[in-house]
Amino acid sequence: MKLLLTSAGVQNPSIHDALVDLLGKPIAESSALCIPTATHPMGGPASAWRFIAGQTPLPMSGLGWKSLGVLELTALPSIGEERWVPWVREADVLLVGGGDATYLSHWMRQSGLADLLPSLWDTVWVGLSAGSMVLTPRIGADFVEWQFAPDDSTLGVVDFSIFPHLGLEPDNTMAGAERWAAEIAGPAYAIDDQTAIKVTDGSVEVVSEGHWKLFPA
Repeated sequence: MKLLLTSAGVQNPSIHDALVDLLGKPIAESSALCIPTATHPMGGPASAWRFIAGQTPLPMSGLGWKSLGVLELTALPSIGEERWVPWVREADVLLVGGGDATYLSHWMRQSGLADLLPSLWDTVWVGLSAGSMVLTPRIGADFVEWQFAPDDSTLGVVDFSIFPHLGLEPDNTMAGAERWAAEIAGPAYAIDDQTAIKVTDGSVEVVSEGHWKLFPA
């Protein structure tokens, strides 16, 4: 897959240009599937709708896609892969909302989407907060909200961790990121809402009009 791992969506022209580069064509010619699953443990009853409808200040679904569908992971085990796998393969991009990354990781495994990822060579994954963190090896104990999470491990598609919303007081300060990175004990990025991490063919590029920091292993 081609990855655009954001803290708060497509917030500025640099991140927008990175997305178009990954797609290889304009957004208006691209089909998208929204994955709102991560919102369920943390958001209210309207949170998933706001993400799908683009009614939030976090630009993802409202960018002007050619078509926009919904992939709710908790429903997939009950409908069969022959139904939903073609939907995923036909999409140009998966828009993955924020919330709890361990809950999202659980349902990616349970649904079978995690097993499908390695075969989605041309698909773009655009993550927002937890939707980005779910692809990392660990998220750190402070970011675990789901009460049934066995630990802070996630899918490990990339080899670095992400501390999102850098600079958001009172919790996501640089001092907090440094403490978090010491716990992670592996390569990690702290990124603010004007920053994204672009991953193509194993190459990692930080795209930013804001602030970020790399914590080496």
